Amino acid sequence: MLSTERGIMTGSDYYVYTPSTQAKNLFLYPINMGLFRYQPGYSLHRNAYDSFLIMFMRKGECQVETGGRTFYAHADQVVLLNCYEPHAYWTSKGWEAEWLHFDGSAAPGYYDAILAGGSPVITLRDTYRLEKYLHKIYLQFKERISVKEALLNNYIVNILTELLVNKDMEHSENISSSIIEDTIAYINDHLTDPLTLKDLSDQASLSPFYFSRLFKKESGFSPHEYVIAARVNNAKFLLKSSDTSIKDICYSTGFASESSFCTTFKKVTGTTPSEYRFSIRS
Repeated sequence: MLSTERGIMTGSDYYVYTPSTQAKNLFLYPINMGLFRYQPGYSLHRNAYDSFLIMFMRKGECQVETGGRTFYAHADQVVLLNCYEPHAYWTSKGWEAEWLHFDGSAAPGYYDAILAGGSPVITLRDTYRLEKYLHKIYLQFKERISVKEALLNNYIVNILTELLVNKDMEHSENISSSIIEDTIAYINDHLTDPLTLKDLSDQASLSPFYFSRLFKKESGFSPHEYVIAARVNNAKFLLKSSDTSIKDICYSTGFASESSFCTTFKKVTGTTPSEYRFSIRS
């Protein structure tokens, strides 16, 4: 059906579905869905609309209000709303979105798991799968394809799974960052220890191979490169701020011998420790 709602551009369409009793008891099911182009100045405020809303932002931008807070959404982001609660969305520039109102006994659990009290505006690394299943639901009704409620349930589950996986990936990345931050703190506290790859990977409770890849991704250094950089930076500080002998600085920063210290220091800085100390003080 073509929309006649004020602020919705001509050609925007939507479809309404009444689920069976079986679908209400067993499945996640669509209530209505559509593809709308919203004009600048469009605004909608509702106390409730008994459903949950997934809206994929194709173009433009809008503001979303829920739980007394306002959020901004733009192209390629996903908006997930609990429409049982008061909510609003509006735009000063216009936007285009494919959207789905859905419900089902499992819907509140999915909603809570995906948002966990966070923003209803979600950024996916790759929107392909979500767009595919959302559009499949839309086409089921636009092209008057025979409705199979179990299949519609599957499409909705796949969409929500994409959002859940995105959350898990973000959580995993946060854990990864925390692991590397802890490892870097450990390195700086144990510069005089051997600090082999096995030592550091054991500290992080990861395999040496995976630890090396993760450390490089998060820090930009291999573990060995970072240890060397940390030791040289500590040596530079001591050379600049103290009269400690080069030999003592060598051992206090974790180098095995004075010759290896001098060789490594020059390789990293382009000068010997003595030249560095003199250049700083002259």
